[in-house]
Amino acid sequence: MLKDNLVMLRTMNGFSQEEIAGRIGISRQAYAKWERGATVPDIIRCSALAQVYGVSIDSLLKTESADGIGIIPPAQNGKHIWGSVAVGDRGQIVIPKEARDKFGITGGTRLIVLGDEREGIALIPAAIFEEHMKTIMKIASVQRENE
Repeated sequence: MLKDNLVMLRTMNGFSQEEIAGRIGISRQAYAKWERGATVPDIIRCSALAQVYGVSIDSLLKTESADGIGIIPPAQNGKHIWGSVAVGDRGQIVIPKEARDKFGITGGTRLIVLGDEREGIALIPAAIFEEHMKTIMKIASVQRENE
């Protein structure tokens, strides 16, 4: 529900109720009522809240949950949370259908597996990764020529 999302987003972003209220031009007490579910904001205020938090109005209003996690916060615009997957004995995972559809991943699609020891693993389509690498190499080449 909206009230749960408001609490999660405010907390995740490190804002106080007063800071958010000030950003959208209302009192702290009015904002506190939204977080308690005593009242709800009008569409103009929902739009302002969505903008402050970088989410869509739709994701601000609905609550989503993921297997094994429970209620999850709304993802920022352009970002997605599709739930969790289990790794098979041989290291295989099944990418959720919504993710495959969104990114055009079909059988035979090449993905690059990236990792950050603190953050985890990411999958990037090989074509996009290779394009980024070509750009980086081109920039590095120009910089070497200018030295």
